Amino acid sequence: MSKDIDFFNSLLGSSRIIQNVEELESYNIDWMKSHKGKSRLALRPKTTEEVSEILKYCNKQKLAVCPQGGNTGLVGGSIPIFDEVIVSTSLMNKVIHFDDNTGVLQCQSGCILETLENFVNEKGYTVPVDLGAKGSCHIGGNISTNAGGLRFIRYGSLHGNILGLKVVLPNGEILDCMNTMRKNNTGYDLKHMFIGSEGTLGIVTEAAILCYTKSSETAVAFLGCNTFQDVLSTAKMIRGKLPELLSSLEMLDNQSADTLRDNLKLTVPIATHPFYVLVEISGTNAQYNEQKLNDCLSLLMEKNHVNDGTIATEPSRIKAIWSIRERITEALLKEGHGYKYDISLPLSDFYKIVEVMRQRLGQKVTRCVAYGHLGDGNLHFNATSHTFDSEVLALIEPFIYEWTSERKGSISAEHGIGYKKREYLHYNKTNEAINLMKSMKALIDPQGILNPYKVLP
Repeated sequence: MSKDIDFFNSLLGSSRIIQNVEELESYNIDWMKSHKGKSRLALRPKTTEEVSEILKYCNKQKLAVCPQGGNTGLVGGSIPIFDEVIVSTSLMNKVIHFDDNTGVLQCQSGCILETLENFVNEKGYTVPVDLGAKGSCHIGGNISTNAGGLRFIRYGSLHGNILGLKVVLPNGEILDCMNTMRKNNTGYDLKHMFIGSEGTLGIVTEAAILCYTKSSETAVAFLGCNTFQDVLSTAKMIRGKLPELLSSLEMLDNQSADTLRDNLKLTVPIATHPFYVLVEISGTNAQYNEQKLNDCLSLLMEKNHVNDGTIATEPSRIKAIWSIRERITEALLKEGHGYKYDISLPLSDFYKIVEVMRQRLGQKVTRCVAYGHLGDGNLHFNATSHTFDSEVLALIEPFIYEWTSERKGSISAEHGIGYKKREYLHYNKTNEAINLMKSMKALIDPQGILNPYKVLP
């Protein structure tokens, strides 16, 4: 190991090498505090070339590497499983260029998402992904997990919004796919291999991101529904009546609201209901936006799909309403041990799994809550217990994945597979697909050094 340290010292200098056990703690443990690695070394490069030299050396010495961004992942994909060398992108945080004519942003992969959003906001644009963890997650991690987020319904996935990437392959070779054109139909579009591959095929070091003109006027509605069928009817009408304005469509159940109230003293702005729907619309004319939203809400109440609601147009009230949705995960952390599931389902089955799991788990858990992205069928189901309970876990897994698979849903809608879900990949991928993925991994990373024990079973 001393020989390895000497090399990394010569490349990075001692200030960018972390060996202190206490300092390594935050690099070794995931955000959920459910997994802890044993890495004795974290490296903090600043450039693509430094990442290249690190991987070239590690590949030659057969040293396993764990790429790490903001370490906000929820499936154990960004932490070492054993003693892998951690390569942190935290110092790769420079904006390279922004084209004010096209909205194309070029930046390093360690840029924090919220920092990028603030940067392009000042120029009249918005980044096409928005997450609850935006204050600490890195854009490189978002790309590597193909993060979805709160405005997927308007902007779609990162596969459609990442125009180019610069990636360092496991052998240290730099693959420059930093295209900035929206149209580039020249053979295999290699960047897509690295979007969503969770750092198993290469380390993303730079990205070209298509940003969108920022809407000058935003309004949010928070609605109460008595049944989940009312939620579905509400969502259908909103999509039909507000197609040109709709930028987000979220839901949460009353158990989520109870958790917010009990743990964070946050309360919903309307009377208690079994279900709540959060709608955001964005446009350029405030009067038009508010009139359209009011008309839609009146119709929803007339048809008894919605029983109560409030509309916010002031930034402070909009932020307060959004905090109800965005802080549920934080509130759940205070419950003890959490069992988190990120699945996608047909809307007809969207909430049925929650009812099934409540019956299945009974009094063995302290809470069963659900919230998610109603606009794209992505449900976040969470159960909690005071401490980890293997009996509870056995009641949830693999049942929840089997149930989801039987209904043609996905066992991972946006969080990725990481370490936690790799043994369940077969619920969504055929043997042929998994074997092809393994062949791609073996071709690109024959030594198997890059983010081992992740994604593939």
